[in-house]
Amino acid sequence: MAATVATSLVTDNGTPSLSPDPAPAVGETDAATISPAAEPPAVAITPCDPWPRPYYIEDGLRRVVPYHYTYNTWCKERWRGRKLMEIFEVEFRDRPAEYYRTAVETGLVVVNGKAVGPDYVLKNGDLISHTTHRHEPPTTAEPIGVIHEDNDLIVINKPSGVPVHPAGRYNYNSVVEIIKSERGPDFLPRPCNRLDRLTSGIMFLAKNQRAAERLVAQISQRSVRKEYIARVVGRFPDGEVVCDQPILQISPKLTLNRVRANGKAARTVFKRLAYYPPLGPPAKGQAEQSAMPDAEQTAQRRGEGEGYSIVRCLPVTGRTHQIRVHLQFLGHPIENDPIYANQKVWGFDLGRNDADAARNSDEDIISRLSRMGKEDVADAVAYYDEMVDTYHKKKAEKMSGQLCDVCQTPLYTDPGEQELSLWLHSLRYEDADGAWSYKSPLPGWALPPSGMTGPTQVGGMEDLVSAVEASST
Repeated sequence: MAATVATSLVTDNGTPSLSPDPAPAVGETDAATISPAAEPPAVAITPCDPWPRPYYIEDGLRRVVPYHYTYNTWCKERWRGRKLMEIFEVEFRDRPAEYYRTAVETGLVVVNGKAVGPDYVLKNGDLISHTTHRHEPPTTAEPIGVIHEDNDLIVINKPSGVPVHPAGRYNYNSVVEIIKSERGPDFLPRPCNRLDRLTSGIMFLAKNQRAAERLVAQISQRSVRKEYIARVVGRFPDGEVVCDQPILQISPKLTLNRVRANGKAARTVFKRLAYYPPLGPPAKGQAEQSAMPDAEQTAQRRGEGEGYSIVRCLPVTGRTHQIRVHLQFLGHPIENDPIYANQKVWGFDLGRNDADAARNSDEDIISRLSRMGKEDVADAVAYYDEMVDTYHKKKAEKMSGQLCDVCQTPLYTDPGEQELSLWLHSLRYEDADGAWSYKSPLPGWALPPSGMTGPTQVGGMEDLVSAVEASST
């Protein structure tokens, strides 16, 4: 297919929008055939809105055929007066710094449509454009379930591992774009609540701006209650547990948070729904496990001998990663959390009761996490232990050592199961006055394991709400 050009602007999240003055040659026109006398566009880019979306399903994953794409973003206030290369090195980690330097020097990165050097100093009003051969990570092929739909609203059950908006390495593999691909190019879903990529469950998509504004206002005024369900390490305490530890974002680049005394106020109420003790010892035929040195002692160190709990979670405030961080601080991290249950990052105690960062400094945590997914495998098993690495390491997305034939970009392997799923689920949203309520089924990982009995449904929120009110007095 011939290379194509168009004039367009792309917002910070990658959503394309046509400029007021589109170039006359759009579509299958080869860039080399445009008349030299024609006025060139401000930024020559490849089409950024192909239809239908270039999806295909393989090995249980939704994949996107690689495509050329131009990112455009206006100079942010914090970038002003700083060198272009410094911004790429500090704020972007999708590719190595060497790639971005080469892209600047070869004109793949331009400012205001013109090639500049890596030492160019950014100023207010600068438009930074980066044309690249885009490789999106695959996501689960699990469909997006619809719980309720009317003229104004769609209530969906979001699968784990799918981001809501186009962001970072994800564009078409996002809830907004998948829904759009199913309903037509003119459909514009407007997300009204936020869920992290790995979190599954209830989400609201408004069909029009008025409905979006109404629901967003309700949520921001805290007249909407929300409940999550999580699967955590060990036996969670009895009764309602209130955690009101402040949370600080220690790395915006990595979206990394932890309990710190100088953080923002945060409060979450927890209550155990069920506890499932560990399964019995492995059968004699399982030679691989029985050959482990001090297997029983090692399992205890990794938390495997503790079993797990299904815990109800009511976040009173809405800090980023709030539930995950509070559960980690309480000593019961989400069992498959690739960040907050990763002993390679947090050390043996996983940040438990470390509000003053006495055991692990912020710098150490950031350094360890930044290496995950590059040369190291990001092991998402709670209580990582080197002694049993050979037996318990899971496949995870990392550099494959191969290069793209088109752009020579280093390629990632497919993500592992732990990078497509987090045992945290948005279970219920309801109006505080009882005007409406939406609840999803319990996810499979929250149901009783084979051979055990336990709850398959969740009751009302009265106990959790009462605990909030009691803790506020």
